[in-house]
Amino acid sequence: MSVAAHLGIDLAEYDARIRTFIPDYEEMLDVAASAVPRRARTIVDLGTGTGALSQRCLDRVPRARIVGIDADPDVLAVAAKRLGRRATFVAGTFGRTPIPSADAIVASLALHHVPTRAAKLRLYRRTRAALRRGGRFVSVDCHPAHDASLAALQLRTWRDHLRQTYDARATGALFRAWAKDDHYTPLETEAEIMQSARFHPEVLWRKGAFAVVLGEVRLR
Repeated sequence: MSVAAHLGIDLAEYDARIRTFIPDYEEMLDVAASAVPRRARTIVDLGTGTGALSQRCLDRVPRARIVGIDADPDVLAVAAKRLGRRATFVAGTFGRTPIPSADAIVASLALHHVPTRAAKLRLYRRTRAALRRGGRFVSVDCHPAHDASLAALQLRTWRDHLRQTYDARATGALFRAWAKDDHYTPLETEAEIMQSARFHPEVLWRKGAFAVVLGEVRLR
């Protein structure tokens, strides 16, 4: 499914509408980009989308280049216009597309499309193998609490954010549509998966259901 179809919007609206969908969107991307090593020369962006996180990474690391991977060729065309000559792109899925060797691998609101813990572990092992010594994996995503009451509170907070723009009916329709394809991993489980893939996980930022998580490949 294309990004626009998944979100129920026109692709031209994406960069404006994503901010109405996701609270603290700008802050999360800034935190993620700030975790990319300044020495990085190759940054792989998993689920590139329109290239918003990639752009921030390039602004932070002027000598780096982006390799963007996304299953939606239409959204990659938008990213190509945004990022220009400092980026190359591969249209493909996470499970099948080879991940090139990199100094950093980033993802923004993309990895919740991985359907199972086992599939995510396989992806993270491939991600770990692609990173050079001292490399970093940084992911921005929805990671609700394990505790059901806390998760419900986080969901209400997220709904309140959408209600600043959409009425109750539209907000409910959005959540129902997203639930068909989205698989949100609790933060503690995310850290366990990273550890199983031989990363050293750190939570760089968390607010409500959303978090920025770092997986380090430490030098020995």
